[in-house]
Amino acid sequence: QLQASGGGLTQAGNSLRLSCAASGRPFDSYVVGWFRQAPGKDREFVAAINWSRGRTAYGDSVKGRFTISRDSAKRTMYLQMDSLKPEDTAVYYCAAARIRSGYSTIYEEVVDYGYWGQGTLVTVSS
Repeated sequence: QLQASGGGLTQAGNSLRLSCAASGRPFDSYVVGWFRQAPGKDREFVAAINWSRGRTAYGDSVKGRFTISRDSAKRTMYLQMDSLKPEDTAVYYCAAARIRSGYSTIYEEVVDYGYWGQGTLVTVSS
């Protein structure tokens, strides 16, 4: 199970940190990530991290502003969002994908993720 939290209302230029707590299976063989979905738009890749290797990937729209990380001891991953923009407004979802092959694999497609948490709403006002 994945439980996302940390969303809220903030102003442009501010920061927020989202958390996603994982329970159940170990995530050593998983990629975990964040996606977001704005009203009327498709779900969009935000960031992902290979849980054991630490390799990361980011969507073009958030590169240089967002940082994904994980704390293995707490079984929690984070999304630090800095320099927020109104276009970052969306429901943010955390997700997990079991690694099918490779050691430093990273996934960026919705279809690769089989486990999803509930969303947390982030609203950025101008």
